[in-house]
Amino acid sequence: MIKKIWNHDYFGLLARLVLAGVWGFAGFIKLGEEGGARDAIAAYRLGITGDLLTILGRLLPIVEVLLAVLLLVGMFVRWSALASTLLLGIFIVGIAQVWARGYAIDCGCFGGGGDVDPEGRHVRYTVEILRDVAFMALSVRLLRNPRTAFSLLPESVTKEKV
Repeated sequence: MIKKIWNHDYFGLLARLVLAGVWGFAGFIKLGEEGGARDAIAAYRLGITGDLLTILGRLLPIVEVLLAVLLLVGMFVRWSALASTLLLGIFIVGIAQVWARGYAIDCGCFGGGGDVDPEGRHVRYTVEILRDVAFMALSVRLLRNPRTAFSLLPESVTKEKV
């Protein structure tokens, strides 16, 4: 029963719309910020500095908005789902490594980012990781079965199986 629902075209549409909303909101918020996601990326303390940090900070919101548009209209669903899965995986690893290293940051997922008060960081990181795992599950669903209702690409193009 669950497999039937999971693979239904309308569940695929729901997955597309949820992910489009998440990526769109995250991207548009960061586009309005001066450095884009620069400060949020810097807070992860990964050794990324200078021009590369600036480029990534400006590029990330653009990629997020592009993913949102493609998922919203149902074009290149499999490729968008692959990019979404990879980005979410990077975000999960990033949050986990910050947590393991004992830093207290705002993930910057929906704007902002940077160091914060360490109070409650365990709960915050757990919620952020679980949220991203749930979004990743939707991305993997679309990656495995990109066929969804109301997609701009014909069903024959998106019906292929992995």
